[in-house]
Amino acid sequence: MRRIDALDALAKLTDRHPVVVTCAATSRELAAVKDSDNHLYLLDAMGLVGSVATGLALSLPPAAPKVVGIEGDGSLLMNPNVLATGGYLAPVNLLLVLLDNGVYGSTGALPTYSAKIDLERLAAAAGWTTRTADTVAGMTAAFAELLAVPGPGFLYARIEPGNAQGVAKLLIDPVSITDRFTRWLRETYPAAEVAAGPAGPA
Repeated sequence: MRRIDALDALAKLTDRHPVVVTCAATSRELAAVKDSDNHLYLLDAMGLVGSVATGLALSLPPAAPKVVGIEGDGSLLMNPNVLATGGYLAPVNLLLVLLDNGVYGSTGALPTYSAKIDLERLAAAAGWTTRTADTVAGMTAAFAELLAVPGPGFLYARIEPGNAQGVAKLLIDPVSITDRFTRWLRETYPAAEVAAGPAGPA
């Protein structure tokens, strides 16, 4: 499974979901297949998808569509504590998709540790419900299963190394990306509900 094919499928599955996306080639390729107001591209913020997605999930009503984080193996290994934090805090509406190609795809394909570190088992040990996939169809089915899980879900998707060719750089100002995403979030979830957090209004 190529990353851009996985991202094309995820873009179709997440129209109603807040989507937090890791930096570099993953953000570029997702924006190339579909750029949307519900996408928060974390440009130059490697390792923070799990942190941002967990905090966002905790701030939204439990019945809201799950917050979907799209992360890479190199980025997750930069900040693996997000697995322990997400598993401990256990927001009911969080789904982290890990696209593992075994390399730092944006910096010359140097290998990551994922060939020897089982990231799915690491997530499971931290309290996440996990699924694995190595095809688009398998990933789509696993995604649907994890949407039904009342707690943090972790979808481990094995993808091929390599970046899609001919994809333009993502040159949107990060401030504009944040403003656009925040506006979408406020329009979709009224401020009172967002501020109330997972426990709901008093």
